[in-house]
Parts: sequence; C-alpha cells; structure tokens
Amino acid sequence: QVQLEESGGGLVQARDSLTLSCAASGRTFSTLMGWFRQAPGKEREFVAAIRWSAGNLYYADSVKGRFTLSRDNAKNALYLHMGSLKPEDTAVYYCAATKPYGSGYYRWTTSYDYWGQGTQLTVSS
Repeated sequence: QVQLEESGGGLVQARDSLTLSCAASGRTFSTLMGWFRQAPGKEREFVAAIRWSAGNLYYADSVKGRFTLSRDNAKNALYLHMGSLKPEDTAVYYCAATKPYGSGYYRWTTSYDYWGQGTQLTVSS
C-alpha cells in the first residue's frame, strides 16, 4: 500500500506562483506518479506525471511551460511548481501513484492505483 498526502494549496492571485507537495509513504516504488485536478462540475483531468525510474516528464498542454514537476527521492516526495497561475487553474489537485510495475497510459486516471485526498487551489482574477 502507498499513502499519499498533498499539501500547499491555497488562495492566490492570477500570475502568482505556488508549489504543491505530495508526500508518499508505505511501499513507495511506483512506475508513475502524477498530478490530476478536478474543478467543480468537471471530470478529473491530467496535469503532469513522471515515470519514476527513467525520469520522463509529461505535461498537459494547458500547463506546459507554466508548471514543472520535481521530485526528492530521499523524501519520496513529488512537487508541482506552478507559475503564471490563471483562474482556470482553480481546482482540487490530487497526487496519484501506480503500483510497482504498473502499466497504463499516464494521462488516464484508471492507470493509477493510489490517490491522495486532494488540496484546493483557488486562483482569483
């Protein structure tokens, strides 16, 4: 089992920057770790992911160039550095991880086996 805990959300203004953190505990070897978000009335959508062993990074087009993933292997932590925030970035942000040797397309929510509780980000205009 893997437990994921997000932190760092809050209320910011447009064009601000903010970093979300995801702390993983338990059996933490995962093929993929990523961030998804869900705005009110919308489906959960892919934001960014990392293929842990190879370090490959993937981003949604809507955040490419503004958001950056980083990790701390020693802390089993994943970070989402968000810049040039827009009101449309407002959502609950979820950290997700696969089981070891998990397979699946990084953009699909169904590829991930473990989810955090989410952290709210609100961007005011």
